[in-house]
Amino acid sequence: MSSDTVDSSQSQAIEDEIVELEERLEKAKARLNKAQANQGPSTPPAKILRSDGIGLHVYSDSLLILTVPLTSSAHHFLLLLSDSALPLGSFAFSSGLESYLAHTRPKSSFPTFLNFSLSSYASTTLPFVLAAHRHPIDLLELDDALDAAIVCTVGRRASVAQGRALLSIWDRSFRSALPAGVSTAAVEVLKEFTVLLRATSSNITTDLPTASAHLGPMFGAIAVILGMSLRQTAYVFMLSHVKALLSAAVRASMFGPYHAQKMLASVEVQEGIQKVIEQEWETKIEDAGQSVPVMDLWNGRHEMLYSRIFNS
Repeated sequence: MSSDTVDSSQSQAIEDEIVELEERLEKAKARLNKAQANQGPSTPPAKILRSDGIGLHVYSDSLLILTVPLTSSAHHFLLLLSDSALPLGSFAFSSGLESYLAHTRPKSSFPTFLNFSLSSYASTTLPFVLAAHRHPIDLLELDDALDAAIVCTVGRRASVAQGRALLSIWDRSFRSALPAGVSTAAVEVLKEFTVLLRATSSNITTDLPTASAHLGPMFGAIAVILGMSLRQTAYVFMLSHVKALLSAAVRASMFGPYHAQKMLASVEVQEGIQKVIEQEWETKIEDAGQSVPVMDLWNGRHEMLYSRIFNS
């Protein structure tokens, strides 16, 4: 048998196999279309923290680690809470950055300070955010515990100012537009907390306040009422801190707004936020504490600066 005859036979066999595979592919596509028609429309998952309006898909190292149903209402409030225009008054605080610059020039480094601040803020405050999200009915106890845990007076003042601003936003704006199916018990807790805070503010005595309204517990309790998941709440809370630091750095003339956006979008910032969240995910409030002691020194010495443009 000649080589031409063998080659012809092999080519015919390959063509027959291709035809068979194409027929099987068409049948498989038909079965898939039928199955999708029975299940309804579906949207393929995207990459890290991408929302399709139905769910939020979170990936780590190409592996899906979280898929959270996200209603349109919860999605809306997630964007509102992560908005830099949310009137918390955070623009008035630098979280120690201004004092850090005054005490470390000319060797000041924003990436170094950002790492310090992320670790410090997560270790001292994030456990209270997570606890308030998990158990919003314990809001008053969590607020009192955080008030006792904060050592630096300057840091306490900043936390209370922003927490009370968030409570005002809840009372004046969010409460009238709650999504369906919210926890009435959690809403009632916030209502009682507001009444207690107003009574405390109007009663001028030397006694310790019964309510302070620190930002961390307030954020966690309000986020769970608005339908945000625990991990979404943690990420938005830490991302808001990073945005506030970058805004302060721009106004302190460390760099311009375009560089600030470049840093905000960087992989380093994303990984830094994810890292501190994972570190504090299971931390109990009894174990929460300052992981970067020098941050309290920079915050505490802020009021001793000769000139300053921030309140902390």
